[in-house]
Amino acid sequence: MYELKGKTILITGGTGSFGRKFVSKILEMDVKKVIVFSRDELKQYEMAQEFTDSRIRFFIGDVRDKDRLVQAFDGVDIVIHAAALKHVGVCEYNPFEAIKTNIHGAQNIIEAAINSGVEKVIALSTDKAASPVNLYGATKLASDKLFVAANSYVGMKKTHFAVVRYGNVVGSRGSVVPFFQKVKDSGKIPITDERMTRFWITLDQGVQFVIDNLRRMRGGEIFVPKIPSMKVTDLAIAIAPDCEVEIIGIRPGEKLHEVMITEDDARRTLDYGTYYVIQPEFPWWTIESSTGGKPLPEGFSYVSNTNIQWLSVEELRSLASDGTEGD
Repeated sequence: MYELKGKTILITGGTGSFGRKFVSKILEMDVKKVIVFSRDELKQYEMAQEFTDSRIRFFIGDVRDKDRLVQAFDGVDIVIHAAALKHVGVCEYNPFEAIKTNIHGAQNIIEAAINSGVEKVIALSTDKAASPVNLYGATKLASDKLFVAANSYVGMKKTHFAVVRYGNVVGSRGSVVPFFQKVKDSGKIPITDERMTRFWITLDQGVQFVIDNLRRMRGGEIFVPKIPSMKVTDLAIAIAPDCEVEIIGIRPGEKLHEVMITEDDARRTLDYGTYYVIQPEFPWWTIESSTGGKPLPEGFSYVSNTNIQWLSVEELRSLASDGTEGD
């Protein structure tokens, strides 16, 4: 098993909700150093007031700047790539900027990691990357493809790349939870479509899934956790039971239901009980070389409205009250 003890770990976008939780968790382990790489000096300053461990470092930089990444990756063993432009509406309105960060930034991470001798890279993805209908999802699909294919660019170098894909994170920046809590005093909760469903995962679960897959990864996998779905109308009831629901119509780039594994991807996906692995299409990678996983049935897809796990209104109310930390 891959050992994290004594490793130097860098996380891009490290001042975000995932980054803060990841740093908190990884500092509990016997790692050598943790580097927070991001472009917002105010958030780094604020985070430095909270995290005073002598093993933490803060680097100002942008994933669009490959030279800065090469500098930052010097002596780094593990990179967690969490930096992205992720708001659907913002990406729709600023497509060139989304491409520069989410696609060109991914290429820069890959090239800097290989050139710097990084051992492992895990890139965070999203359910919106499967069958994307918005630019954000399309850029993250391209990013996923780059990180999987990067394992073919390594040559004799030691770097391995993998991807973790999961759904909406409870309480993260842009989450519907703090938005509903903010507007409930108005007496109305706006919902785009009453049929809408989403996958949900907590920050703790997302961070632990990434750490677990650092140990599991061989290079080229897309790891997908088995997580519950929720109805947006149930979430509205959980947060604001006395409010009127106002249907406002689906926004540009929004789906009714989210997908994490398409029917086509399922043909090369293995079921490991609590998670799935979408296997890369490398000549040397076969189902026989993967231990413990079971092939999925023909016609399988992993979609939020056909999921077998669902959160009740009571469970949603508990999660919403516990998971409102921002980034």
